Amino acid sequence: MDNQSVNKIKTVLVVGYVWPEPNSSAAGRHMLTLLQFFKSNGCRVVFATPSQPTDHMIDLSEYGIESKEILLNDSSFDEFVESLNPQIVLFDRFMMEEQFGWRVEKACPDAMRILDTEDLQSLRGARQRALKLATEFTIDSLKASELSKREIAAIYRSDLSLIISDFELKLLKDEFGIDVQYLHHLPFIIEDEFESTTTPSFDQRNHFVTIGNFRHAPNWDSVLFLQEIWPLIRKELPEAELHIYGSYPPKKATQLDNPRTGFRIKGWAEDAYEVLSHSRVCLSPLRFGAGIKGKLIDSMLAGTPSVTTDIGAEGMCGELSWPGLVANSKHEIVNSAVSLYQDPKLWNSLQSNIHPILTSRYQKDILLPVLWSKITDTYNNLSSHRNDNFVGRMLLHHTMKSTQFMSKWIEAKNKLEK
Repeated sequence: MDNQSVNKIKTVLVVGYVWPEPNSSAAGRHMLTLLQFFKSNGCRVVFATPSQPTDHMIDLSEYGIESKEILLNDSSFDEFVESLNPQIVLFDRFMMEEQFGWRVEKACPDAMRILDTEDLQSLRGARQRALKLATEFTIDSLKASELSKREIAAIYRSDLSLIISDFELKLLKDEFGIDVQYLHHLPFIIEDEFESTTTPSFDQRNHFVTIGNFRHAPNWDSVLFLQEIWPLIRKELPEAELHIYGSYPPKKATQLDNPRTGFRIKGWAEDAYEVLSHSRVCLSPLRFGAGIKGKLIDSMLAGTPSVTTDIGAEGMCGELSWPGLVANSKHEIVNSAVSLYQDPKLWNSLQSNIHPILTSRYQKDILLPVLWSKITDTYNNLSSHRNDNFVGRMLLHHTMKSTQFMSKWIEAKNKLEK
């Protein structure tokens, strides 16, 4: 580690899309990991968001992290960030870079700007649109979307973008021509090494499980798809149940709860690991989405093999074997779920695939030192790094001329309406 760089990077501002909820979503857990990462490297860390407080948000002060409520389209942010004078500003998702990136560049031009994409929102949106229209997803349809133009522009404007999936990293390089020096692969990070011997065995487990925030569109679509699939599985396994967990279940979800058929809407899980480790199979038939899936990482940590789709498994195991079965059609998913649930030999064989994946791709001690090295190297060479990125500088120039004045117009309009 470069001690000189550590001394230079004293203050980090994180502009969050929402308040962190590490017990509700993988994105919330990932954000907390990043906040603690900067804190562990001797930085003062301030988390700021325009989002409203939520039921499951954590108290950041318990982690030694400061918090600040900020306003959209308001020059009070300019005064705040100039006074704070951070060396690094990290934006949580491209929408926050759109809103606040030009303000940071104007008030603190020497601050390094990092974009944490979480997942490619445009990729998820294009896949969702294809599913809705019953058409095939194509790269051309992705490139044609307004969302992709906005998101790719934010990546170009940033000094460094954190990309959670190696599939998406390749997509950005090959299809959008983004130089690898402006990208960094950072998947979810786990604290402890997985040991399958500490989790319940096949015979000690029962039922199927799925888990995920109900407000996340791919999760809700998955629940609706499971409603179609479950009767076919239940016909083969009449004693089995499907337990569906997740935060913020709407009334339309709780109304699906049916003890008679074993289709159970359980809602909030106090301990996701406990729930997953006592279930035999994680059933996650995602029909659209992006990034990598926290529920499937959690399933691995619980020693629970899964049945998912190509989109569910995307970017998660590289060349290693998936710890479960991957299927896409309704018929294939049903057959895979029934086989995995009934066959202890198959179950144990697939569970053994978990350890190599977790230890080679998601370990904290491997990933975080590399991330810090990338950040400090970029920070120490920020001027030349930016000079090489003409497209980013061009987009930032035009953003300053368009987004800036639109924001100022909205601010003036809001003041007149008060």
